[in-house]
Amino acid sequence: MNFFKAVSDDVRSSQMIFNKHKKTMKVSVVSVFACIAAILQAAGGFLPGVGYLISPLATAPILLIAMFSIPFGVMSYFLTIMLLFILQPTELIIFPFTTGLLGFGIGGSFHFFRKRLNIIATGAILLVAGIISLLFILRFPVLGPAFPVSFSILTTGSIFIFALLYSWLWVEMALILFKRLKRKII
Repeated sequence: MNFFKAVSDDVRSSQMIFNKHKKTMKVSVVSVFACIAAILQAAGGFLPGVGYLISPLATAPILLIAMFSIPFGVMSYFLTIMLLFILQPTELIIFPFTTGLLGFGIGGSFHFFRKRLNIIATGAILLVAGIISLLFILRFPVLGPAFPVSFSILTTGSIFIFALLYSWLWVEMALILFKRLKRKII
């Protein structure tokens, strides 16, 4: 995989086509994607064990809608937060700082960057910022008891390496999902 390879022009052309649709259709798509993201994120609370494997998938709907449009990505991000307030309030602290932020960051960076490395780095930086904020500023043990809530270079480095690999995985998955989804939405 070439990190310096440009993402396809399909993404940019699909963004322009999506913006030509009526606002009603775009808002409908945003609401459906926000509902999917909220349900996937809430799975961690409803289905302990298996749900924790499902909840990271909440990144996908936010990422995909943000790839089509940044304003509608913001709308979907905040709508998901409001839905989580109703469905599973315990996930309210996790989603805005990790899953949702990563999805919005990667999806939004497709508008600004053409190279995969820049998109991956943007997602990783936002995910690291979210995890560090939860862990060291809010003292919320987002990574469980294995990681201390006091600042450590080793912990921060481990988080950054994880975030870089995780962001890379999501960029590649997003491109695959986007190709399949654009035929249905556009």
